[in-house]
Amino acid sequence: PEVSRVRETLRRWRFYHEFAIGRHSPLRQPAVGYRSPVLDSDGQNLAAAFQTIVEIGAEEILHEILADAFPGCQFYCENEHSRFALKMRREGIRRPLLAAEMSDGTLRFLCLAVALLSPRPPAFLAINEPENSLHRDMLPALARLIIEASRYSQIWLTSHSAELAELIAAGAPCQRYALENRGGETRIVE
Repeated sequence: PEVSRVRETLRRWRFYHEFAIGRHSPLRQPAVGYRSPVLDSDGQNLAAAFQTIVEIGAEEILHEILADAFPGCQFYCENEHSRFALKMRREGIRRPLLAAEMSDGTLRFLCLAVALLSPRPPAFLAINEPENSLHRDMLPALARLIIEASRYSQIWLTSHSAELAELIAAGAPCQRYALENRGGETRIVE
C-alpha cells in the first residue's frame, strides 16, 4: 500500500518544460470541447483547460491577470460545433483574433496561466524558465500567477530572470538558489 500511495502522489505532480506553440501546433486550432481541470504538459488541451477554469475554477483571477499582462485585451473560448476555439478580442481590432494568429509569447502566457490556475492544483508543480518568449512587461503578471499558485502547490521554478525572482520573492515566501556553471559543472552559489 505504501508504494501505491507514493506512485499516486508522484502521478499528481506536474512538470511544464515547453509548450508546443509552433505555427502548426494543435493548440492553435479549435479542439474538441470537453472539460479538463489540468493542462497537459505540452499544452495541447489549452482551450479545454481555459474553459474549465472559466466554468468551475478561478475565472475572476484568470481574467484579472490576463488584463494585467495584456491591457485592452479579452480572452475567451467560443463553442463552435462542439469544438472550443480560443480567441482574443483587442481594442482597435474589429474582429477577434484566433489562437492561430496569436504570438508565441501570448500563447505561452496563456498556457502558464491555465497551468498555474488549475481547478485541480497539484501538490508539486515544476516549471522551467517561464519567462521564455515573454515580454518583460509581462513579468509582474507572471509573478502574480506564480504567487497565486503557490497558495495551493509547492512550486519548483527555474529561471534566468533575476527580475522575475525578485518579483516572486517580494510577494511570497520562497527559497531561492543561485547557480553557476564552472568547467561544465553546475553548482549552487553559496
